[in-house]
Amino acid sequence: MCGRFSFAVIAEMIEEHFHIRVDTNTYKPSYNCAPTQKLAVISNQNPDELSFYRWGLIPFWAKDKSFGNKLINAKAETIDQKPSFKNSFKQKRCLVLSDGFYEWQKISSKEKIPYRIIMKNGSPFAMAGIWDSWKDESGETIDSFAIITTEPNELMKNIHTRMPVIFKPGEERIWIEEHNPEILKSLLKPIESDFLTAYCVSKLINSPANDSPEVFIRAGN
Repeated sequence: MCGRFSFAVIAEMIEEHFHIRVDTNTYKPSYNCAPTQKLAVISNQNPDELSFYRWGLIPFWAKDKSFGNKLINAKAETIDQKPSFKNSFKQKRCLVLSDGFYEWQKISSKEKIPYRIIMKNGSPFAMAGIWDSWKDESGETIDSFAIITTEPNELMKNIHTRMPVIFKPGEERIWIEEHNPEILKSLLKPIESDFLTAYCVSKLINSPANDSPEVFIRAGN
């Protein structure tokens, strides 16, 4: 699964890389993005601007918003089949913006080592996402999302059994503009290991309360 990531990129770089508008009054860097937080996405509903959706997909038919707490990820292999995801896959897709994600390598039943995985060139990137809108009894609307995961590439096999779908720049707009399900499904594959690098970080990352540049520091430094 993908349960934690970062997006701590300056607004100018976001605008240049993703070709969108960024409101600096609402955007702030996040070093330790966690479920239930409102985080930066580009949706097919508003493809030219940065939006902020709650992490943890709440399907429109859910009885309670807590339903989304367990839907932070969606498997690429079954996304067009599962009731919680198939409608969003067809109609409501988004790019989840990131500059790195975290995963924990299981060493033993008692020990896990946290890793940060980033692009080798240091650039921001987009992870595949789906979203939905849910309305409570008072009429409040919550837009929420899930990150799509796939099988690990050669780099990630040594760390975890899953990884987020990461798009190359040319694939990002296809994901939010295309309608052909076969073309969309073809994008949901692991990015080649050559694009990524990974390093150990301190266990500060274990707590979402630690939202500062210190969580980026290599373990032992």
